[in-house]
Amino acid sequence: MKLTAIERKQKQVDELAEKIQEAKTIVAFDDLGLTVKESTDLRVELHKENCVMGVYKNNITRRAMEKSGYGAINESMVGKKVLVFSNEDVVAPARIVHGFARTNKKIEIKSGIIEGKVASLQQMIELATLPSYETLLTQLAAGLLMPVRELAIGLNMLVEKE
Repeated sequence: MKLTAIERKQKQVDELAEKIQEAKTIVAFDDLGLTVKESTDLRVELHKENCVMGVYKNNITRRAMEKSGYGAINESMVGKKVLVFSNEDVVAPARIVHGFARTNKKIEIKSGIIEGKVASLQQMIELATLPSYETLLTQLAAGLLMPVRELAIGLNMLVEKE
């Protein structure tokens, strides 16, 4: 059975809306003429972190965003947009796209969704520049050990003084 154009588009909207609702983080960026090799390199890098990249038509994207309850993001959905989805890691897609954009001026992050909230460009950059989870744990451990170390040094000085 052949689907009409409207039914086909409605199906695409429904599928994209489902992806949007399942994702922890979505990054929307402009693709200003990436070559096939550059696009493939970015996809491979994203795939290593279990992220998926897709290019969608503007009307399909806008309708899917509205259907998912993210109508506020539609003002930044003008022109050809690429969406990167992550269902697992909140930081990975923003970090990878931001890093790729720093070395490749053909990418411009526009906005995104972080754990169910529409995020601006500034918020996406802040998310992208967060240290990794392991680095944060290391910083926490160092912060917790510093007072203990200072106490040990102070007690040792008292013992040596007497």
